[in-house]
Amino acid sequence: MSTGSNIADPNSSPPSSTQQRDKMAILSRARASSSLPRRLARTFATPAALPVKDCTSITPPYSRLLKTLDEVRDVLPKGSKLTLAEKILYAHLRNPEESLGGGGKVRGERYLKLRPDRVAMQDASAQMALLQFMTCRLPSCAVPASIHCDHLIQAQTGAESDLSRSIEANREVFDFLESAALKYGIEFWRPGSGIIHQIVLENYAAPGLLMLGTDSHTPNAGGLGMLAIGVGGADAVDALTDTPWELKAPLVTGIKLTGELKGWATPKDLILHLAGKLTVRGGTGRILEYFGPGVSAQSCTGLATIANMGAEVGATTSTFPYSDNMRQYLHATGRGPVAEAADQAAKNGFLQADEGAEYDEVIEINLSELEPHLNGPFTPDLATPLSGFSSFLNENKYPTTLSSALIGSCTNSSYEDMSRVASIAEQAKAAGLKSKVPFLVTPGSELIRATIERDGLQGTLEDVGATVLANACGPCIGQWKRDEKKGEDNAILTSFNRNFKARNDGNLKTMNFLASPEIVTAMAFSGDLNFNPATDSIPTPNGPFKFTPPSGDRLPPTGYTPGDLSYAPQPSPKPVPETEIAISPSSTRLEILEPFGTNFAGGKGELPEMTCLMRVRGKCTTDHISAAGAWLKYKGHLSNISENTLMTAVNDEGGQINVARDASGEETIPRTMQKYQARNEPWMLVVDDNYGEGSAREHAALQPRFYGCGMIVARSFARIHETNLKKQGILPLWFVNKDDYSKISALDKVTTSGLTSILDGTSTTPIVTLKVEKPNGEKVEIEARHTLSTDQIEWLRAGSALNWIGEQARKTGKA
Repeated sequence: MSTGSNIADPNSSPPSSTQQRDKMAILSRARASSSLPRRLARTFATPAALPVKDCTSITPPYSRLLKTLDEVRDVLPKGSKLTLAEKILYAHLRNPEESLGGGGKVRGERYLKLRPDRVAMQDASAQMALLQFMTCRLPSCAVPASIHCDHLIQAQTGAESDLSRSIEANREVFDFLESAALKYGIEFWRPGSGIIHQIVLENYAAPGLLMLGTDSHTPNAGGLGMLAIGVGGADAVDALTDTPWELKAPLVTGIKLTGELKGWATPKDLILHLAGKLTVRGGTGRILEYFGPGVSAQSCTGLATIANMGAEVGATTSTFPYSDNMRQYLHATGRGPVAEAADQAAKNGFLQADEGAEYDEVIEINLSELEPHLNGPFTPDLATPLSGFSSFLNENKYPTTLSSALIGSCTNSSYEDMSRVASIAEQAKAAGLKSKVPFLVTPGSELIRATIERDGLQGTLEDVGATVLANACGPCIGQWKRDEKKGEDNAILTSFNRNFKARNDGNLKTMNFLASPEIVTAMAFSGDLNFNPATDSIPTPNGPFKFTPPSGDRLPPTGYTPGDLSYAPQPSPKPVPETEIAISPSSTRLEILEPFGTNFAGGKGELPEMTCLMRVRGKCTTDHISAAGAWLKYKGHLSNISENTLMTAVNDEGGQINVARDASGEETIPRTMQKYQARNEPWMLVVDDNYGEGSAREHAALQPRFYGCGMIVARSFARIHETNLKKQGILPLWFVNKDDYSKISALDKVTTSGLTSILDGTSTTPIVTLKVEKPNGEKVEIEARHTLSTDQIEWLRAGSALNWIGEQARKTGKA
């Protein structure tokens, strides 16, 4: 998709003066309701349990799902035993016979055409998702959807000032999102409402649901026994336009939990331990399904923590059988009707695996033997038990002085998390201790913030030196204006989920070790990473002080209190089609999109000759491909954000960062791409293993496509990123022999052979031959394989998935 002039929504006719006045009045009221003075007037709410909500739009369509599952059993071989993951996926099939018929293996082989129930979008990724949805020219969304303003709020001094400053700095983006929400009937959660994943868990998640979210940690909602899958914006558009959403049937890894957590061990330690076993690639193409006696003992929010970090091992998503703790959480958050419907669905066998169901792999973890873990630095799968952490630091000559401690984020900001860290803070306070380092706390939502304030937990944390930040992502995603330790080696502890270089504070030398909020909090009072809170003491004027293991409440004893309800949207809003989308023609933040062209115009069957731009070495995450932090402000402006493309990638030919070359010499990588684009010269990339791991950031696919990339050949791809490339019309290929990676170099000319028969459906093999001609005339042929489904072939031929959706809509008269 290329960019065009910054004009109003192409689907809108010029509004009448009355319509325009009405629209402006609506937006004016919305802005007034979110005006800053009232936002900053935080008060204690009246202690009370949440009232029962209207759950009509958030209760899964269990009758339809069970009916579809009956059809599935008629298609599958008689007596087939299904895992929970398969039940939820297959119950959302549009046509069981089409996806499952004909016999043969399904997992890892078949593409499933699915009907998701809901879409959730955070403010950074929602911009591009909505800009793409607008090109489809539809009047409303086909499924319930929500927008959450959480990524654009920068942490600096504290909740009130940070929120005030960020609202003003990002007003045009928030206005755009709010106007789009109004026009298309999308629920809009205002800045300050909380982090998308916590709000989804509190309001929308439900057992057996299938939800797409434009963020890689969408699987957090799996804590309520559903399938929540992180996708790019173009995938979200599938669901929003009632286009079949396609997913290769994942393998299913069973995680059997036995025993019970003891002492300082938490659900976070379970997933940190598992990340060490599976690595960042071990879950790719798999759903992690937990079962066994150890599952039912975990809180719903604890399960959400586990599911959240399944993204760090590349898993499609994670899920758990319906439990009493899930039921209690639904009732506590005002969703009793959902719990009652789920109870009945469970009686009908829907919300748990069939007895005797087989997994592709089983990993057994005895929770009784689990100890706290700390993972890092620079990768979330480098797992070290707490008992060996001091030795690990000293052996690697890593810093042992803690520079900052941060807890909260979407991974660990539940009431249970906060009550347990407050119990540690109470002990420290009684011993006369205060945090020795900056101690930052991020509540996950206004619901959590208001409840911990009412119950005194926030005050307890502040008494020992904590700074409570806004209800937003903040430092976890790089929205942290940190003035200390710039350019210096230093170590921080966080209860976050991801710790790639420079992710949190922009400093490549900051080492982030991931841990439970309990361990992070306890270590903040020592300031020494050699300290083991389970065994060691801290000197005080009154003698050595030793922590006892933390304790807390899974749910607030007097119920949740909602706090400031003005942050929340009107449930199930009706579209207001006359609303004009708020995009200024002079904006540097937002830019209307135009469709990308196709490389197959006029019946061409092969890609045009491409020049190899560079060979990317080693770990290359979506953070490397499209940096976040300060660049988040350009998420809605493809031309501007593309200036950061691959700017921290390592060139394998020379080992330099952000260096590429064309025939005229060396330049930065984005500048070299711009030169190819200016010459209208197609180019391709060669990349290493697990290319595109990390977030669901579709800009990592959009940006190379914008600059003219036609193909990326990898040793292997991360799941979400490979799909995002396909969605934008870039051909992703896998080396058949990984050693061939080094056979293609910068300035080589590359053509494809065999793609024609794949496009016309006559091919019987996934192999595409790459014909490489080097500048000295030497020629090499390399085999690569594609993973395109039938529909994905159509996306490639059309130039992008959105082009194809538009073609289908025009054929059926929907556009």
